[in-house]
Amino acid sequence: MTRLILVLGDQLSPDIAALQEADKARDVIVMAEVAHEARYVPHHPKKIAFIFAAMRKFAAKRAADGWRVAYTRLDDPENSGSIPGELLRRAAAHDATEVIATEPGEWRLISALEDCPIPVLQMPDTRFLASHERFETWAEGRKQLRMEYFYREMRRETGYLMDGDKPAGGKWNFDHDNRKPAPEDISFEGPLKFTPDEVVEEVLDLVERRFGNNFGTLRPFWFATDPHQAREAMTHFIDHALPRFGDYQDAMLADNRFLYHSILSVYINAGLLDWREVCDAAEAAWRAGHAPLNAVEGFIRQIIGWREYMRGIYFREGPDYTARNALGHDADLPDFFWTGETDMRCVAKAVGQTRDEAYAHHIQRLMVTGNFALLAGVAPAQVHEWYLAVYADAYEWVEAPNVIGMSQFADGGLLGSKPYVSSGAYIDRMSDYCKGCAYKVKQKTGEGACPFNLLYWHFLMRHRDRFEKNPRVAQMYRTFDRMEEDRRKTILKEGDALMARLADGARI
Repeated sequence: MTRLILVLGDQLSPDIAALQEADKARDVIVMAEVAHEARYVPHHPKKIAFIFAAMRKFAAKRAADGWRVAYTRLDDPENSGSIPGELLRRAAAHDATEVIATEPGEWRLISALEDCPIPVLQMPDTRFLASHERFETWAEGRKQLRMEYFYREMRRETGYLMDGDKPAGGKWNFDHDNRKPAPEDISFEGPLKFTPDEVVEEVLDLVERRFGNNFGTLRPFWFATDPHQAREAMTHFIDHALPRFGDYQDAMLADNRFLYHSILSVYINAGLLDWREVCDAAEAAWRAGHAPLNAVEGFIRQIIGWREYMRGIYFREGPDYTARNALGHDADLPDFFWTGETDMRCVAKAVGQTRDEAYAHHIQRLMVTGNFALLAGVAPAQVHEWYLAVYADAYEWVEAPNVIGMSQFADGGLLGSKPYVSSGAYIDRMSDYCKGCAYKVKQKTGEGACPFNLLYWHFLMRHRDRFEKNPRVAQMYRTFDRMEEDRRKTILKEGDALMARLADGARI
């Protein structure tokens, strides 16, 4: 009996669970470029091109290895437009009565497979360190689900950066050493870039025709699209950027989009790289004396700490997680998140970089665009859909907790102990964005005052009842209360006016 083996566009690993269960002699791999997956949010053209090109190469490699592969291209006249539709079409063609799939990373698609008329066996995705059961075991009975404690267990289980049962260097976390503003000179020229081959060029032409109006610049396109290239990109990062990654991982520069970041999340999340080989390479660099402990610890924490923790939160909290809105925010996402047309240089630079590269690093996402959206009271569901659409490494299992929980505090503090909000002072300290900005970062009120300064206090006062007793925020309320009454009134009045301008769609 023939079975269909479904492989999705972010499951491009040869040892994916469904393939491990498959029989090469009788089963058929099904892969499909479908309109519904490309359009359920307006994905960045680079993201679509990356996934389609990587899928085509993965399918070709499986076919060369002797598998029967039923691959549907987006422009195939018989394309049904959805994953369930393609499963039904291929089942009829191959007289198959069963589908084996690896669990998708989005509740939306899990539900679609559950409702598929042909039975679909969804197997656990074993590409992660912590299974759903493992995360639930850790989380059960805890009042607060803090990443730091989960991360420590993952360190112990993997043995990464451990001296026996103690953390190397005597500390679990070297964040204190990883908050330096960017130096004047960045010696790293950026991630390894690949010239599109014939397969990629064909995909680029297709995406240009079908998604040319989506937010985002398609060309030049430089992502790796197969495991060999992805490993080259990993080696390039380990050799040339990892030693200084830790020091400057939170820094931002207007004219340097990558600093010392790896951009490997694009490849890990799609399955071109295994998290183990990346962490192994990073740890080996430390043990060889090539990279300092603070850099390697910070890098590995992002993978076995944050990445695994985000997935655990997403699946534990269930399908309604993206609808949460603990702060009751309901403003529309400003148009400048799509156009970049704002006088705030930090936001304009972050959005412009996102448009051109389908990438921004974690502080640009958290403390520039995310910070502004939270201060401005934007509906978290709209913020979530924007992040899901515009970044090449964004899949809901990793993006939603980062946005709904960490960035927008919409889960009410399940993920984070405080809202990640700041005035313009933080951005000024960690970047050069404020130099040459139309606004004055040190000006708190009046003409030319930085919008982040006004919105920061406005946010805190709007939510005083919730946060005044939070030990990580309480000091700011005491600072506000010590201000002269006239100054407090001016701050709130000008904050009200700025919020009204945002609601009216005025240029900010």
